Amino acid sequence: MPWSDERYPVSMRRLPERVRAKAIEIANALLAEGYEEGMAIRIAIAKAKEWAARHPPAWPDRQR
Repeated sequence: MPWSDERYPVSMRRLPERVRAKAIEIANALLAEGYEEGMAIRIAIAKAKEWAARHPPAWPDRQR
């Protein structure tokens, strides 16, 4: 089942909003490729965190 900003896995609840949005995007792509939900969620969270580390928010949105 595809996820959205309003409906996403509980394990993504505490991610920052922009990281969660990227994780949802990645997880949906993995589901479309045939990955099992649990695996798609784990991979998506890890990849979204990597993405966020490489793409810091633009000023003044940067969290301190």
